[in-house]
Amino acid sequence: MAQEKEDKDEVQGMRRGLLQGAGLSAALALMGGMGGMISQAQAAEAGSFPAHKRWRIVFVNHVTTNPFFVPTQYGIQDATALLGMDYQWTGSANADIAEMVNAVNAAIASKADAIAVPIVDPKAFDKPIQAALDAGIPVFAYNADAPSDSTNPRLAYIGQDLYLSGYQMGERIVSLIDSGLVALFIATPGQLNIQPRLDGAVAAIKKSGKKIDVQTIATGATVNEELSKIKSFYLGHQDLKGMFAVDAGSTQGVAVVMKESNLPSKGVHGGGFDLLPRTVDLIHEGFLDFTIDQQPYVQGFYTVVEAFTFLASGGLVGPANVNTGLKFVTKGTVDPYLNTSTRYEGKSTKAQIVPRTGAIKG
Repeated sequence: MAQEKEDKDEVQGMRRGLLQGAGLSAALALMGGMGGMISQAQAAEAGSFPAHKRWRIVFVNHVTTNPFFVPTQYGIQDATALLGMDYQWTGSANADIAEMVNAVNAAIASKADAIAVPIVDPKAFDKPIQAALDAGIPVFAYNADAPSDSTNPRLAYIGQDLYLSGYQMGERIVSLIDSGLVALFIATPGQLNIQPRLDGAVAAIKKSGKKIDVQTIATGATVNEELSKIKSFYLGHQDLKGMFAVDAGSTQGVAVVMKESNLPSKGVHGGGFDLLPRTVDLIHEGFLDFTIDQQPYVQGFYTVVEAFTFLASGGLVGPANVNTGLKFVTKGTVDPYLNTSTRYEGKSTKAQIVPRTGAIKG
């Protein structure tokens, strides 16, 4: 009996710790990671999570139909289902800042319980986010954050370190190319979800001291636009040595053009960001040197968890910035992405638990 009481006290202490400031990692542990630490009987004794309002989180997005955000939406769906919440997906289909601001204001007017928005403009979201906070609505940035010197009052950022990811891409470029023309494609110049990557890549190339001529090309907010611009640029610059992109759609476009013109056989290198299925296939076939995985699924999932823990704790827990990572995917490491078809990379609508086998590689 004494041991049972001790076990029960330990479980209850863990739950109190969650609400007293253990933050996102503890919330995730409560939902899944603790399954190996406490028995079903102990969990029953500890009791289920307290009943709560079915909170609604509004996700405002800058390219609502872009395939990059398919796994993000699956992450949102899975987290809200797990936590007993509702969500709305809204914003702009073509990176129109005014439409995004209007969507934030509409979420405030509709009394959303939480708002998530990519801060793709350095100033436009300052006032609407402050208005949301003044109305008692927590706001989280995902995928894109305000500049480091900004006064934007968002509570936390969930996404990749964008400048660093671009800088590391630039270092990879200079490891592949010694001199000549390198094209850097960007969907929407100036937007804070991708411009820092471009800035980082240019800085790394410049620091290398190599005689690389960098040209930046705007491609547009839709996949068809991007492919057309990339094809056009290549046809006018067939002496180039590299084609790289800082967004998902442009990266897929680079991969397609690399294959159509068989550019690797001509010594041309290519790479970019994200894991659109066509991009992954063409890495496997050897037409791209690399892509960078920033885990879009967790940009949705973790944002919901942060909102839930904030709301459940009355604001005592979090918020905390979450870096969703940087992982180079090459022909040598692409197979796991090809051998699975799940919601986690946006290739399946089916909710599932994926069995893991083999050693874990860091």
